Amino acid sequence: MTEALAGKKSGGKNPLRWLNDNFESIFLVTGLLGMIFLITWQVAYRYVITKFTPGASTMVAAAPEELARYLFVWISYLAVPVAIKTRDLIRVDIVYDMLPKRLQNMSWVIVDAAMLIWAGVITYEGIIHVSKLMGFASATPVLKIPFWILYLILPIAFGLCIFRTLQDLAKQVKETGTVDTLLAIALAVVLCLPFIFKLPIATAVYLFGYFAILLVLGVPIAMSLGIAAMFTIWAAHPIDISYTAQVSFAAIDKASIMAIPFFVASGNFMGEGGLSRRLFHMCDEFLGNAFGGLAIATVVTCVLFGAMSGSGPATVAAIGALCIPAMVDRGYDKKFATAVVACAGAIGVLIPPSNPFVVYAISANVSVGKLFMAGIVPGLLVAAVLIFYSYFEAKKHGWRGENRVRTAKTKMTAVWDAKWALLVPVIILGGIYGGFMTPTEAAAVASFYGLIIGIFVHKELNKENLIPCLISSACTSSMIIVLMAMAQIFGSIMSIERIPTMVAEFILSLTTNKILILILINVLLLIVGTFMEALAAIIILVPLLLPIITQLGVDPLHFGVIMVLNLAIGFITPPVGVNLFVACGISKLKLFDVAKAALPMLGLMIIVLLVVTYWPPLSLALTAFVK
Repeated sequence: MTEALAGKKSGGKNPLRWLNDNFESIFLVTGLLGMIFLITWQVAYRYVITKFTPGASTMVAAAPEELARYLFVWISYLAVPVAIKTRDLIRVDIVYDMLPKRLQNMSWVIVDAAMLIWAGVITYEGIIHVSKLMGFASATPVLKIPFWILYLILPIAFGLCIFRTLQDLAKQVKETGTVDTLLAIALAVVLCLPFIFKLPIATAVYLFGYFAILLVLGVPIAMSLGIAAMFTIWAAHPIDISYTAQVSFAAIDKASIMAIPFFVASGNFMGEGGLSRRLFHMCDEFLGNAFGGLAIATVVTCVLFGAMSGSGPATVAAIGALCIPAMVDRGYDKKFATAVVACAGAIGVLIPPSNPFVVYAISANVSVGKLFMAGIVPGLLVAAVLIFYSYFEAKKHGWRGENRVRTAKTKMTAVWDAKWALLVPVIILGGIYGGFMTPTEAAAVASFYGLIIGIFVHKELNKENLIPCLISSACTSSMIIVLMAMAQIFGSIMSIERIPTMVAEFILSLTTNKILILILINVLLLIVGTFMEALAAIIILVPLLLPIITQLGVDPLHFGVIMVLNLAIGFITPPVGVNLFVACGISKLKLFDVAKAALPMLGLMIIVLLVVTYWPPLSLALTAFVK
C-alpha cells in the first residue's frame, strides 16, 4: 500500500487501481498531519503568539482544536475500511486458530456477512440522520460548520466499509467455494432467527449472548459490540435504532480521546526516527559491563521508550529489533533475550503516558493526569523485579555485555547523542504536570517534536517510512476509537437494563469481603487478559466492575492501576499475548518456548500485582501532587 502511495508499483501507472489501493490512505496521512499541526499551533498560539499580541483573537485560539477534533472523527472512521481491506482487525481468534482450513474459510464468510450488516445499518441510519440535520440551521460553535457536513462521515466511511467488505468477500468466496459459502451464509441466517422472530428472551441474554457468539466466530470485537447491540435493539427495543448513528459520531467527538492517535504516532516517529536506537546505546554504555548488563539496559530502555509511546507492543517492536540481536551476539540465550523484551514491553502501559490509562480514564471518568501519576511507582517496581531477575539469571550463566572500555567521556557522548530522545518525557510529563498542556496537547506536541527530530535532526524519517508511520498510527488508533464508539452503544443498553448494578448486587450478595472480591477480580482480569486485547477488555469490563469496587470503597484511580497491570501481564500470556507475538516475530522463535522462558518473570510480575492490589498508597501516593 505504502509503495503504491509513493507511486513505485505498477498500480501507480493505473489511476483507478492506485485510487482503489490508496483512497482512504490519502485522507489518513493528511488528516493525522493536520491534527498534529493544529494542536501544536494551538499550544504555540497560547504561549508564544498571545505574549506578543495582547489583543489576539480567542476564536483563533479555539478554532484549531475544534477543527482537529472533527478531523479526528473523520480519519478514525476512514481508517476502518483500510483495516477491513488488510484484515488488521482486533478480534478473538482462539477458536479460529484451532479450526481446519475449510472451517476457517467459512468463518471469514460469516465475519464478512456480519460486517456488512454492521456497516449497512450505520450507513443507512447515517444517511437518515444527515437528511434530518439538513433541515436545521445548527452549526459548530467556533467555525460554524453545518453539522450535517460533519455527519457525512458516517455514510461515507461506512459505505466504504461495505465496499471493502464486498471486495474481501469476493476473494473469500473464491477460496471457500460455492457450497461452503452457502453453508456459511445459512449458518449466519440461523443465528439471526432469534431476533427476526423476536423470541421472548431477556434483553441481557440477547446482548451478551450475541456478543459471545460473534466473538467465538471471530467477528472483530468492535463490530461484535455494535452488532450485538443492533440485534438487541431490533428484538427488545430498549432504545431506537437511530441511536446507533448519533452515538457513532458523538461518542468519539471528544478532545481527550485524540490523545490516543497522538501517542501512537509519537511512538512510531520515535522508533523510525532513530530515537529508540540512541536510547538503547546510552543504556548499554552505562550498564553493559555488568552481569546481565544488556538485559538490564533493555529493561531501562523499555521504561524510557514507554514514557514516549504509551504502548506495550510498540515498545517491544521498537526496542526488540535492537536488543534481541545484540543480546544474542553477546552470548545470551535467545529465548531469555526474547522473553525479557516481551516482559519489559509491558512496562510501556504503566509508565506515563499510557493508552490503556487514557481509555480507562475516559471509561471511569477519572483524571488522566492523576492516573498517569498513579502508574509510575508500580511501573518502576515491575522494572525493578525484571532487572533483579535478569542480573541473577545472567550471573548464573555468565552472560555479560560487550567487553570494552567505557569511560566517562564515552558515557557522556552517549547521553549527548540521546539528548533529543530524553527530552520527550520532559515535554509530555512536564507539560501535563506543569499545567502547561492537557494530555492531548502534550501528546500532539510530542508527535510534532518526534516528527521534526526524525526528519531534520536525525534525518531517519523520510518519504520511505514516514507515510507508513502515519497510516499505521491512524489504523492502530482507529480500531481503539471505533471500539469505544460501539461500546458506548452497548453500554447504553446495559445501563438502561441496569445490568452493571445487578452484577454488582449479585457479587456483593455472595461476599462483601474486600480482599476476596479483589482476588476474584484479579483472577477474572488475568483470565480475560489471556484472550482479549487490553483496550477492548477495559472498555467492556469497566462499566461492569466499577460499581463493585466503588461500593467496596476502592479508589477508582487505584483500581485503574490494578486493571491495567493485570492486562499488561496479559500481554505476555498466550494465546493472545501480543507482546509475545511481536517478540517472537523478531527472534523467529516458537511462542511456547518464549512463554516458558518468561514464566519466572511472569511470576514476579504477579507478586508485584498483589502488592499493588493490597497496598493502595503504592499507587496513590504520587497522585496527591496532581491537582
